[in-house]
Amino acid sequence: MGFLDIDNATKSYGAVEVLHKVDISVQEGEFLVLVGPSGCGKSTLLNMIAGLEEITSGEIRIKEQVMNGVHPSNRNIAMVFQSYALYPNMTVGQNITFGLEMHGVPKPERDKAMAEVAKLLQIEQLLDRKPGQLSGGQRQRVAMGRALVRNPDVFLFDEPLSNLDAKLRVDMRTEIKKLHQNLGTTIVYVTHDQIEAMTLSSRIAVMNGGYVQQLGTPQEIYDTPANIFVATFMGSPAMNVVPAKVVVLDGRPHAEVAVHDGSMAQLPFSQDNLAAWDGRDILLGIRPETITDMDGADRKSSNIAQMTNRIVVTEPAGSDTFVSMQLGGRDVIARMRSDAEVAPGQDFAFAVNMEKAVAFDPESEMRIVP
Repeated sequence: MGFLDIDNATKSYGAVEVLHKVDISVQEGEFLVLVGPSGCGKSTLLNMIAGLEEITSGEIRIKEQVMNGVHPSNRNIAMVFQSYALYPNMTVGQNITFGLEMHGVPKPERDKAMAEVAKLLQIEQLLDRKPGQLSGGQRQRVAMGRALVRNPDVFLFDEPLSNLDAKLRVDMRTEIKKLHQNLGTTIVYVTHDQIEAMTLSSRIAVMNGGYVQQLGTPQEIYDTPANIFVATFMGSPAMNVVPAKVVVLDGRPHAEVAVHDGSMAQLPFSQDNLAAWDGRDILLGIRPETITDMDGADRKSSNIAQMTNRIVVTEPAGSDTFVSMQLGGRDVIARMRSDAEVAPGQDFAFAVNMEKAVAFDPESEMRIVP
Protein backbone atom coordinates (compact mmCIF):
# COMPACT_ATOMS: atom_id res chain seq x y z
CA MET A 1 0.00 0.00 0.00
CA GLY A 2 1.45 3.34 -1.03
CA PHE A 3 0.88 6.95 -0.07
CA LEU A 4 -0.84 7.46 -3.44
CA ASP A 5 -2.29 4.38 -5.12
CA ILE A 6 -3.52 4.24 -8.71
CA ASP A 7 -5.29 0.90 -8.84
CA ASN A 8 -6.40 -0.55 -12.19
CA ALA A 9 -7.48 2.92 -13.33
CA THR A 10 -9.05 3.42 -16.74
CA LYS A 11 -10.46 6.44 -18.52
CA SER A 12 -12.91 6.36 -21.42
CA TYR A 13 -14.57 9.04 -23.50
CA GLY A 14 -17.65 7.29 -24.79
CA ALA A 15 -16.55 4.04 -26.41
CA VAL A 16 -12.92 5.16 -26.66
CA GLU A 17 -10.66 4.02 -23.80
CA VAL A 18 -7.69 6.41 -23.53
CA LEU A 19 -6.12 5.01 -20.34
CA HIS A 20 -5.88 1.26 -19.88
CA LYS A 21 -5.73 -0.30 -16.41
CA VAL A 22 -2.96 1.82 -14.93
CA ASP A 23 -1.40 0.42 -11.72
CA ILE A 24 1.10 2.63 -9.89
CA SER A 25 1.82 2.85 -6.17
CA VAL A 26 3.67 6.00 -5.06
CA GLN A 27 5.41 6.02 -1.69
CA GLU A 28 5.46 9.03 0.63
CA GLY A 29 8.25 11.43 -0.36
CA GLU A 30 8.70 9.85 -3.79
CA PHE A 31 9.18 11.87 -6.98
CA LEU A 32 7.29 10.06 -9.75
CA VAL A 33 7.56 11.36 -13.30
CA LEU A 34 5.00 10.45 -15.96
CA VAL A 35 6.76 10.78 -19.30
CA GLY A 36 5.75 10.06 -22.87
CA PRO A 37 4.87 11.66 -26.20
CA SER A 38 1.90 13.98 -26.70
CA GLY A 39 -1.42 12.15 -26.45
CA CYS A 40 -0.06 9.20 -24.43
CA GLY A 41 -2.43 9.82 -21.49
CA LYS A 42 -0.03 11.27 -18.92
CA SER A 43 -1.90 14.57 -18.38
CA THR A 44 -5.22 12.71 -18.30
CA LEU A 45 -3.85 10.51 -15.51
CA LEU A 46 -2.60 13.57 -13.59
CA ASN A 47 -6.02 15.22 -13.94
CA MET A 48 -7.67 12.06 -12.60
CA ILE A 49 -5.43 12.21 -9.51
CA ALA A 50 -6.37 15.88 -9.10
CA GLY A 51 -10.08 15.19 -9.56
CA LEU A 52 -10.31 17.36 -12.66
CA GLU A 53 -11.21 14.25 -14.70
CA GLU A 54 -13.53 11.50 -13.47
CA ILE A 55 -12.13 7.98 -13.28
CA THR A 56 -14.08 5.51 -15.45
CA SER A 57 -13.10 2.39 -13.51
CA GLY A 58 -10.60 1.38 -10.86
CA GLU A 59 -9.59 3.43 -7.81
CA ILE A 60 -7.32 6.30 -6.86
CA ARG A 61 -6.41 6.46 -3.16
CA ILE A 62 -4.46 9.04 -1.16
CA LYS A 63 -3.36 7.93 2.31
CA GLU A 64 -5.64 4.89 1.90
CA GLN A 65 -8.71 7.11 1.35
CA VAL A 66 -10.58 6.45 -1.91
CA MET A 67 -10.68 9.64 -4.00
CA ASN A 68 -13.21 8.51 -6.62
CA GLY A 69 -15.92 11.15 -6.70
CA VAL A 70 -14.17 13.41 -4.15
CA HIS A 71 -14.15 17.08 -5.22
CA PRO A 72 -10.66 18.47 -6.04
CA SER A 73 -10.91 20.98 -3.17
CA ASN A 74 -11.27 18.10 -0.69
CA ARG A 75 -8.28 16.04 -1.89
CA ASN A 76 -5.51 18.07 -0.20
CA ILE A 77 -3.49 18.17 -3.40
CA ALA A 78 -1.79 21.17 -5.01
CA MET A 79 -1.24 21.56 -8.75
CA VAL A 80 1.31 23.62 -10.67
CA PHE A 81 0.24 24.22 -14.26
CA GLN A 82 2.18 24.86 -17.45
CA SER A 83 0.43 28.25 -17.82
CA TYR A 84 1.19 29.36 -14.19
CA ALA A 85 -2.52 30.40 -13.83
CA LEU A 86 -1.75 33.49 -11.74
CA TYR A 87 -4.31 36.22 -11.08
CA PRO A 88 -3.00 39.28 -12.98
CA ASN A 89 -4.79 41.84 -10.75
CA MET A 90 -3.27 40.45 -7.53
CA THR A 91 0.22 40.93 -6.14
CA VAL A 92 2.58 37.98 -5.80
CA GLY A 93 1.82 37.81 -2.07
CA GLN A 94 -1.92 37.79 -2.69
CA ASN A 95 -1.55 35.08 -5.35
CA ILE A 96 0.39 32.89 -2.93
CA THR A 97 -2.09 33.23 -0.05
CA PHE A 98 -5.37 33.36 -2.01
CA GLY A 99 -6.09 29.65 -1.54
CA LEU A 100 -5.50 29.90 2.20
CA GLU A 101 -7.81 32.91 2.37
CA MET A 102 -10.55 30.97 0.57
CA HIS A 103 -10.18 28.18 3.16
CA GLY A 104 -10.64 30.67 6.01
CA VAL A 105 -7.07 30.62 7.32
CA PRO A 106 -6.52 33.67 9.60
CA LYS A 107 -4.33 36.47 8.19
CA PRO A 108 -1.45 36.07 10.71
CA GLU A 109 -1.12 32.40 9.71
CA ARG A 110 -1.34 33.28 6.01
CA ASP A 111 1.38 35.92 6.37
CA LYS A 112 3.65 33.53 8.27
CA ALA A 113 3.21 30.78 5.66
CA MET A 114 3.81 33.26 2.83
CA ALA A 115 7.02 34.54 4.45
CA GLU A 116 8.37 30.99 4.90
CA VAL A 117 7.60 29.99 1.30
CA ALA A 118 8.94 33.27 -0.13
CA LYS A 119 12.21 32.73 1.73
CA LEU A 120 12.43 29.12 0.55
CA LEU A 121 11.92 30.15 -3.09
CA GLN A 122 13.97 33.36 -2.77
CA ILE A 123 11.12 35.61 -3.95
CA GLU A 124 10.80 37.90 -0.89
CA GLN A 125 11.58 40.95 -3.02
CA LEU A 126 8.75 40.13 -5.44
CA LEU A 127 5.82 39.94 -3.01
CA ASP A 128 4.42 43.39 -3.87
CA ARG A 129 4.74 43.03 -7.65
CA LYS A 130 2.05 41.97 -10.10
CA PRO A 131 2.56 38.87 -12.33
CA GLY A 132 2.88 41.08 -15.42
CA GLN A 133 6.09 42.54 -13.95
CA LEU A 134 7.76 39.13 -13.58
CA SER A 135 9.89 36.96 -15.85
CA GLY A 136 8.77 33.45 -16.79
CA GLY A 137 11.03 31.87 -14.18
CA GLN A 138 9.75 34.22 -11.46
CA ARG A 139 6.14 33.43 -12.37
CA GLN A 140 6.90 29.73 -12.11
CA ARG A 141 8.35 30.26 -8.64
CA VAL A 142 5.20 32.11 -7.60
CA ALA A 143 3.04 29.26 -8.95
CA MET A 144 5.15 26.81 -6.94
CA GLY A 145 4.86 29.04 -3.88
CA ARG A 146 1.08 29.02 -4.13
CA ALA A 147 1.19 25.21 -4.10
CA LEU A 148 3.76 24.93 -1.31
CA VAL A 149 1.99 27.30 1.08
CA ARG A 150 -0.92 24.87 1.40
CA ASN A 151 1.29 22.00 2.66
CA PRO A 152 -0.65 19.40 0.62
CA ASP A 153 -0.34 15.62 0.72
CA VAL A 154 0.63 15.42 -2.97
CA PHE A 155 2.07 17.97 -5.41
CA LEU A 156 1.06 17.61 -9.05
CA PHE A 157 3.16 19.30 -11.74
CA ASP A 158 1.78 19.49 -15.30
CA GLU A 159 4.70 20.28 -17.67
CA PRO A 160 5.66 23.30 -15.53
CA LEU A 161 8.86 24.15 -17.42
CA SER A 162 7.74 23.82 -21.03
CA ASN A 163 7.16 27.58 -21.48
CA LEU A 164 10.69 28.51 -20.35
CA ASP A 165 13.78 28.93 -22.50
CA ALA A 166 16.43 26.20 -22.46
CA LYS A 167 18.79 27.74 -19.87
CA LEU A 168 15.99 28.74 -17.50
CA ARG A 169 14.49 25.27 -17.84
CA VAL A 170 17.75 23.75 -16.61
CA ASP A 171 17.95 26.23 -13.72
CA MET A 172 14.35 25.60 -12.64
CA ARG A 173 14.86 21.86 -12.90
CA THR A 174 17.66 22.19 -10.36
CA GLU A 175 15.43 24.32 -8.11
CA ILE A 176 12.63 21.74 -8.16
CA LYS A 177 15.14 18.98 -7.35
CA LYS A 178 16.50 20.99 -4.40
CA LEU A 179 12.98 21.70 -3.20
CA HIS A 180 12.11 18.01 -3.19
CA GLN A 181 15.32 17.09 -1.38
CA ASN A 182 14.74 19.78 1.27
CA LEU A 183 11.04 19.14 1.90
CA GLY A 184 10.68 15.42 1.15
CA THR A 185 7.32 16.07 -0.51
CA THR A 186 5.39 13.54 -2.61
CA ILE A 187 5.39 14.70 -6.22
CA VAL A 188 3.80 13.44 -9.43
CA TYR A 189 5.28 15.32 -12.38
CA VAL A 190 4.20 15.19 -16.03
CA THR A 191 6.60 15.95 -18.87
CA HIS A 192 7.36 14.92 -22.45
CA ASP A 193 11.04 15.77 -21.89
CA GLN A 194 12.98 12.60 -21.10
CA ILE A 195 15.96 14.59 -19.74
CA GLU A 196 13.62 16.14 -17.12
CA ALA A 197 12.31 12.69 -16.33
CA MET A 198 15.77 11.20 -15.84
CA THR A 199 17.20 14.04 -13.76
CA LEU A 200 14.25 14.77 -11.46
CA SER A 201 12.63 11.46 -10.66
CA SER A 202 13.08 8.75 -8.09
CA ARG A 203 10.92 6.60 -10.41
CA ILE A 204 9.63 7.02 -13.95
CA ALA A 205 6.46 5.72 -15.59
CA VAL A 206 7.03 5.71 -19.35
CA MET A 207 3.66 5.95 -21.12
CA ASN A 208 2.53 5.42 -24.68
CA GLY A 209 -0.91 4.86 -26.20
CA GLY A 210 -2.62 5.00 -22.80
CA TYR A 211 -0.48 2.19 -21.35
CA VAL A 212 2.36 2.31 -18.84
CA GLN A 213 5.15 0.76 -20.90
CA GLN A 214 7.58 0.53 -17.97
CA LEU A 215 7.76 1.68 -14.35
CA GLY A 216 11.15 1.84 -12.69
CA THR A 217 14.08 3.91 -11.47
CA PRO A 218 15.88 6.11 -14.01
CA GLN A 219 18.75 3.59 -14.08
CA GLU A 220 16.42 0.64 -14.66
CA ILE A 221 14.59 2.46 -17.44
CA TYR A 222 17.87 3.46 -19.10
CA ASP A 223 19.86 0.25 -18.71
CA THR A 224 17.11 -2.38 -19.06
CA PRO A 225 14.28 -0.91 -21.18
CA ALA A 226 11.22 -3.16 -21.28
CA ASN A 227 10.68 -2.74 -25.01
CA ILE A 228 11.90 -0.89 -28.08
CA PHE A 229 9.61 2.10 -27.46
CA VAL A 230 11.18 2.73 -24.03
CA ALA A 231 14.68 2.06 -25.40
CA THR A 232 14.38 4.66 -28.15
CA PHE A 233 12.29 7.22 -26.25
CA MET A 234 14.57 7.46 -23.21
CA GLY A 235 18.09 8.69 -23.84
CA SER A 236 19.67 11.41 -25.96
CA PRO A 237 20.88 10.33 -28.45
CA ALA A 238 18.49 7.38 -28.43
CA MET A 239 19.59 3.78 -28.06
CA ASN A 240 20.82 2.25 -31.32
CA VAL A 241 18.58 -0.68 -32.32
CA VAL A 242 19.91 -2.83 -35.17
CA PRO A 243 18.99 -6.19 -36.76
CA ALA A 244 21.28 -9.03 -35.70
CA LYS A 245 21.33 -12.80 -35.40
CA VAL A 246 22.28 -14.90 -32.39
CA VAL A 247 25.11 -17.37 -33.09
CA VAL A 248 26.68 -19.60 -30.45
CA LEU A 249 30.47 -19.74 -30.73
CA ASP A 250 32.46 -21.90 -28.31
CA GLY A 251 29.35 -22.25 -26.18
CA ARG A 252 28.82 -18.51 -25.86
CA PRO A 253 26.00 -16.55 -27.56
CA HIS A 254 27.11 -13.72 -29.88
CA ALA A 255 25.28 -11.05 -31.82
CA GLU A 256 26.20 -11.41 -35.49
CA VAL A 257 25.71 -8.05 -37.17
CA ALA A 258 26.68 -6.66 -40.59
CA VAL A 259 29.26 -3.85 -40.81
CA HIS A 260 29.79 -1.39 -43.68
CA ASP A 261 31.27 -3.82 -46.24
CA GLY A 262 28.69 -6.56 -45.64
CA SER A 263 31.03 -8.68 -43.53
CA MET A 264 29.86 -9.86 -40.12
CA ALA A 265 31.06 -8.76 -36.71
CA GLN A 266 30.52 -11.22 -33.85
CA LEU A 267 29.89 -9.46 -30.54
CA PRO A 268 29.72 -11.72 -27.44
CA PHE A 269 26.73 -11.32 -25.13
CA SER A 270 26.95 -11.34 -21.36
CA GLN A 271 23.49 -13.00 -21.26
CA ASP A 272 23.95 -16.78 -21.38
CA ASN A 273 20.20 -17.32 -21.78
CA LEU A 274 20.45 -16.02 -25.36
CA ALA A 275 22.03 -19.33 -26.36
CA ALA A 276 18.44 -20.57 -26.66
CA TRP A 277 18.03 -18.09 -29.54
CA ASP A 278 20.85 -19.66 -31.58
CA GLY A 279 20.22 -19.03 -35.28
CA ARG A 280 17.30 -16.66 -34.64
CA ASP A 281 16.97 -13.00 -35.54
CA ILE A 282 16.92 -10.39 -32.79
CA LEU A 283 17.13 -6.61 -32.49
CA LEU A 284 20.33 -5.56 -30.74
CA GLY A 285 20.16 -2.47 -28.50
CA ILE A 286 23.37 -0.53 -27.79
CA ARG A 287 23.56 2.92 -26.17
CA PRO A 288 25.80 5.44 -28.02
CA GLU A 289 28.15 5.89 -25.05
CA THR A 290 28.88 2.14 -24.99
CA ILE A 291 30.52 2.39 -28.43
CA THR A 292 33.88 4.17 -28.22
CA ASP A 293 37.61 3.64 -28.84
CA MET A 294 39.68 1.08 -26.92
CA ASP A 295 41.34 3.69 -24.70
CA GLY A 296 37.97 5.20 -23.76
CA ALA A 297 36.21 1.90 -23.02
CA ASP A 298 34.75 1.24 -19.57
CA ARG A 299 37.57 -0.35 -17.57
CA LYS A 300 35.08 -1.87 -15.10
CA SER A 301 33.37 -3.87 -17.84
CA SER A 302 34.22 -7.55 -18.20
CA ASN A 303 32.94 -7.71 -21.78
CA ILE A 304 34.49 -5.23 -24.22
CA ALA A 305 34.27 -6.43 -27.82
CA GLN A 306 36.25 -4.95 -30.70
CA MET A 307 34.60 -4.18 -34.03
CA THR A 308 36.14 -2.53 -37.09
CA ASN A 309 33.73 -0.35 -39.04
CA ARG A 310 33.85 2.65 -41.37
CA ILE A 311 33.05 6.11 -40.04
CA VAL A 312 30.48 8.00 -42.11
CA VAL A 313 30.12 11.31 -40.25
CA THR A 314 31.77 12.95 -37.23
CA GLU A 315 30.02 15.64 -35.17
CA PRO A 316 32.15 17.50 -32.58
CA ALA A 317 29.90 18.59 -29.69
CA GLY A 318 32.29 20.19 -27.21
CA SER A 319 32.66 17.61 -24.45
CA ASP A 320 31.90 14.71 -26.85
CA THR A 321 32.33 13.71 -30.47
CA PHE A 322 29.44 11.84 -32.07
CA VAL A 323 30.39 9.35 -34.77
CA SER A 324 27.92 7.89 -37.27
CA MET A 325 28.37 4.55 -39.01
CA GLN A 326 26.31 1.81 -40.67
CA LEU A 327 25.59 -1.28 -38.60
CA GLY A 328 23.06 -3.93 -39.51
CA GLY A 329 22.02 -1.73 -42.43
CA ARG A 330 21.01 1.10 -40.10
CA ASP A 331 22.59 4.39 -39.05
CA VAL A 332 24.25 4.01 -35.65
CA ILE A 333 25.71 6.70 -33.38
CA ALA A 334 28.77 6.29 -31.14
CA ARG A 335 29.58 8.82 -28.41
CA MET A 336 33.31 9.36 -28.07
CA ARG A 337 35.73 11.64 -26.23
CA SER A 338 36.16 15.15 -27.60
CA ASP A 339 39.82 14.41 -28.45
CA ALA A 340 39.15 11.10 -30.21
CA GLU A 341 41.11 10.98 -33.46
CA VAL A 342 38.34 10.06 -35.88
CA ALA A 343 37.54 11.17 -39.44
CA PRO A 344 34.86 10.41 -42.08
CA GLY A 345 35.83 7.50 -44.35
CA GLN A 346 38.20 6.04 -41.77
CA ASP A 347 38.05 2.32 -40.89
CA PHE A 348 38.15 2.47 -37.10
CA ALA A 349 38.54 -0.13 -34.33
CA PHE A 350 35.55 0.50 -32.08
CA ALA A 351 35.21 -0.87 -28.56
CA VAL A 352 31.67 -2.05 -27.74
CA ASN A 353 30.68 -2.60 -24.11
CA MET A 354 28.53 -5.71 -24.56
CA GLU A 355 27.88 -5.85 -20.82
CA LYS A 356 25.40 -3.02 -21.47
CA ALA A 357 23.88 -4.51 -24.64
CA VAL A 358 20.24 -5.64 -24.62
CA ALA A 359 18.35 -7.90 -27.01
CA PHE A 360 14.76 -7.53 -28.21
CA ASP A 361 12.36 -9.98 -29.81
CA PRO A 362 11.75 -8.52 -33.31
CA GLU A 363 8.13 -9.73 -33.30
CA SER A 364 6.91 -8.54 -29.90
CA GLU A 365 9.56 -5.78 -29.61
CA MET A 366 9.93 -6.77 -25.93
CA ARG A 367 13.32 -7.13 -24.28
CA ILE A 368 14.53 -10.71 -23.97
CA VAL A 369 14.92 -11.00 -20.21
CA PRO A 370 17.90 -12.93 -18.76
